[in-house]
Amino acid sequence: MSSVPEADELLVRVAQGVLQGRRRKGVELFAGIPYAAPPTGARRFRAPEPPEPWDDVRDGRRFGPAAPQLPGTGLTSNFEVPWDEDCLTLNVVTPGCDTDGPLRPVYVWIHGGAYKHGQGATPWYDGTSFATRGDIVVVTINYRLGALGFCDLASHLGDDPAGGLDTCGINGTLDQLAALRWVHENISAFGGDPDRVTIGGESAGAFSVCNLLAMEAADGLFQRAIAQSGACHHTFGPVDGKEIAGQFLDQLGNPSAETLRGLPVDDLLQAMERVSEERGQRTGRSQEPFYPVWGHDLLPRDPRDLVADGAGATVPLLTGTNEDELALWGVTGMSDDDLAEMVDGLTDNAEALLAPYRDRLDGPEGPAAAGWVACAIGSDRVFGVPAARHAEYRHPHGAQTWMYRFSWDSRAFDGLFGAAHALEIPFTFNTVDRPGVDTFLGPGETPTALAEAMHDAWIAFIRDGDPSTAVLGDWPRYTPDDRTVMDLDDRCGLLTDPRPAERTAWKDLIR
Repeated sequence: MSSVPEADELLVRVAQGVLQGRRRKGVELFAGIPYAAPPTGARRFRAPEPPEPWDDVRDGRRFGPAAPQLPGTGLTSNFEVPWDEDCLTLNVVTPGCDTDGPLRPVYVWIHGGAYKHGQGATPWYDGTSFATRGDIVVVTINYRLGALGFCDLASHLGDDPAGGLDTCGINGTLDQLAALRWVHENISAFGGDPDRVTIGGESAGAFSVCNLLAMEAADGLFQRAIAQSGACHHTFGPVDGKEIAGQFLDQLGNPSAETLRGLPVDDLLQAMERVSEERGQRTGRSQEPFYPVWGHDLLPRDPRDLVADGAGATVPLLTGTNEDELALWGVTGMSDDDLAEMVDGLTDNAEALLAPYRDRLDGPEGPAAAGWVACAIGSDRVFGVPAARHAEYRHPHGAQTWMYRFSWDSRAFDGLFGAAHALEIPFTFNTVDRPGVDTFLGPGETPTALAEAMHDAWIAFIRDGDPSTAVLGDWPRYTPDDRTVMDLDDRCGLLTDPRPAERTAWKDLIR
């Protein structure tokens, strides 16, 4: 806190008090703004509570800590970040806090990271270009991760005399909802229009976008949505949620609710990791256990069923996936026997699933490497086909949906990265020139033209609800009748029902 503002300080008043920001790169930044009370002590594992007011000027010139997390194993999350359990903050980048002219459209970004990593302050998510090039106010948020945000402890500890455990399977989602409510109430102070809000996210952030589309409690808090590499399928039902919570409590020695609220956060993080490892060993494949759990008032059914019944149908959606999503986790070291075992674990008719991928990937020089075939199959299973299903669920209700495929091949790692998971993010934010991004782009000229083309399409959608631009041309909506997809590469263009044989191979395998 600072109590005596200087004459040239950048100040703005929100419902909780006065914030001090800073000017940088032609925009104004207000960071580390609490949108909910600290989820600590008695509030641990409870739904977010309203933010507390402050009396003095609050210093908003620096980002707040991330949610508690361990370093990951992927290329985009294998580093430590400063974190604290008091993490429910957001950041605003705005062209200016002037409110005399028309209010600007708002883009609220929800970070990815498998619901266990990430933060809103990642440089890839810098909203400066959206503000300067698109006259858009950008908000990035933190939310609770892992078991702190997504563990259905109420199924085991529902008799807690302190109460408040009934939502703990989706408290991270409720954090996102609380952030959107704060934006609705306060964004006009930053020059943003509370009635022109687009939510966006990638991976777990995209899963979050789709869950919010399915939630009645989110109605009216946003008017458009962008889901990058994620649909409404990565959730758990009550039975799985109860099982995972039981495993988590077992790892901690089955504490009472009161004891659980007082345990060191490091103990919780280590227990979460042991549950992940245990479930991976048992199932033979990686699956994060701490995902949103449905089966209560706020998310009563599987989000796929809610969307199929029309939830979120009035909200235009821009969605899509990357061609080589799973290349982020590597395509080397897999044998043909490993591939066969993987496919056998997905279907009783392995040849029917494998054949269309072999038809496309095998060439005159011989069969494609097993790792690339597995990458293509896994990318469709985890991301591509669920995105198509989401669009199909929405179509009967007249929903407007646009689909893309990002297929720009990275030159990094001797070509083994391809169009990997998360690679499109700096293109959509126009941050391909930021330090560290070149590691993922590889040697050669920076793909500025593609970044600007994609960024401008995202700007057009956020501003006008249609991603068509002068560079990309008319971008028709995606429907099950023609399945028009915008291919985003050095040369962009429309595709009609790309790779139908591969898509239809999943007909009875993915709902």
